[in-house]
Amino acid sequence: MRILLADDHALFRDGVGSLLVAWGHDVVGQAADRDTAVALASSLRPDLVLMDVAMPGDGIEATRRIATTEPGVAIVMLTASEATDDLFAAIKAGARGYLLKNLESGELRSMLDAVERGEAAITPAIAARILGELARTEAGATRPSGTDPDALTDRELEVLRLVVAGMRNKEIAAELGISENTVKFHLRNILDKLHAQSRAEAVARAMREGLITGS
Repeated sequence: MRILLADDHALFRDGVGSLLVAWGHDVVGQAADRDTAVALASSLRPDLVLMDVAMPGDGIEATRRIATTEPGVAIVMLTASEATDDLFAAIKAGARGYLLKNLESGELRSMLDAVERGEAAITPAIAARILGELARTEAGATRPSGTDPDALTDRELEVLRLVVAGMRNKEIAAELGISENTVKFHLRNILDKLHAQSRAEAVARAMREGLITGS
């Protein structure tokens, strides 16, 4: 993948950049602040931006601007911030993943592979926090029923919840006691109804709009 690094610590950028190159990726640019990140994302159009939260100008605002002007560019936060507010703000801004800087290099490589497959870059620990927060904040909320053709069915919501949790089709099938083909069928319907092009976009939409309610 062609990757843009956005972080205000040069030594960190160099270290991550060396890893990315060793793994066969192309580091096409580096930015130390919001405006540079936005400008480089526009001019270089990388496949992925690895974005820090706490950098001059605000990484979340940079994410929002890039997601608006360059929707084809995937953005994954790579940050030291464990604050739930930052996590949800980043997802609402359009980030397709949220990774902490204390993760192992092997985990980072695995998450990059997930992005390349069109999946969200979310570790199991972060997924658990997302689902836990949604359950707490939306407990007791009711989903509109009505006749909206884009409304997700209960089964589709179950599948979407497991997608948000980072499960793959085989794992979802085992969890729900259905076949992989049935999972694929539900996923196609979910993507159509959410007007999403990938699992990652569906996850981002679910988290931005609160489509998953607590049980």
